[in-house]
Amino acid sequence: MEKYKILQGYLDENGKFNQMPGKRQKKKVTAMLEYLAEKFVAGKKYSEKEVNEILNRYHSFNDPATLRRLMFGSQLIDRTLDGRAYWLAQKVD
Repeated sequence: MEKYKILQGYLDENGKFNQMPGKRQKKKVTAMLEYLAEKFVAGKKYSEKEVNEILNRYHSFNDPATLRRLMFGSQLIDRTLDGRAYWLAQKVD
């Protein structure tokens, strides 16, 4: 997990975030969001509830809505306009 070494101190021994990096730690926030995005299956659609359940498995600070919004804002996940369906965004290089 060398890719996520920057997150040392934020992940517990079970791979769960115990706190959110501060706003000024953009690289750490980006790494955290990418780590969480890897927990979703490409091509699968998720309800908001399912997204929250997945996110809740990987953090203990009880704020899946913020994580979901940050992932959407970072274009890691996409959603329908009404927010009823979410999916892993296609990366365009």
